[in-house]
Amino acid sequence: MKFVAVVSTLLIASASAFAPAASSERAVTALNMDRRSAMGAVAAAGVVVAMPSVASADGAVSKATQQRSKYKFGVRITALKDAVNKGDFAAVAAEKNAFVLYNSGAFPTLKQKPEKSRAIAATNKIFAAIRSKDAGALKTSYADYLKEVSMSDYQAKLDSSQGQGYSTDSDYRARTPQAAIYVR
Repeated sequence: MKFVAVVSTLLIASASAFAPAASSERAVTALNMDRRSAMGAVAAAGVVVAMPSVASADGAVSKATQQRSKYKFGVRITALKDAVNKGDFAAVAAEKNAFVLYNSGAFPTLKQKPEKSRAIAATNKIFAAIRSKDAGALKTSYADYLKEVSMSDYQAKLDSSQGQGYSTDSDYRARTPQAAIYVR
C-alpha cells in the first residue's frame, strides 16, 4: 500500500512540474523544471518501482530450510571422510564453503547462537590443522566437528522399509543415497 502511495505521489509531482503556468493575459507554456531535474524525477520513480518491498522479508527460517541446509552441505562434509583419513588437505580445503554454509544454515536463529559458535570453533580447528599440515590433528578435529554438530551419516543408503526419503523430483534428496520412495 505504501508502495502505491509513493509511486502515485512521484507521478503527480512530476506531472505537475510540466503543467502550464496560468497567465492572466495569454496562455504561456512554461516548464518549471529543466531536463536534468525531469530525468532525475523519472529515474527516482523508476528506482522506487524496481525496488523490492524490504519490509515484507522474513528471512525464511523454518525447520524445513534448516533440514535442507543440513542435508545439502552435510553430504559434502561427510563425503570428506576418506580424504581426511588419507590426509588429503587440498580436498578438505576445497570444501571450506560447505563447512561455512552448513554452520550458517543449520544454526540460523539467535537461540542457536551457542551451537553455531561451537561449530565455527570446531571448523576453525579443522582449518588450523590444514594450515599446519598435521594429518593427525585433521582426523581428530574432523571427528570432533562431526560430534559437535551431531552430523548424521548422509552417505548411508536409505531403503523404503525405513521410510520415504522424498516425494517429488524437486526434493533436495532426489537422486541421492537417501532418495528411497515407498511404492506398493
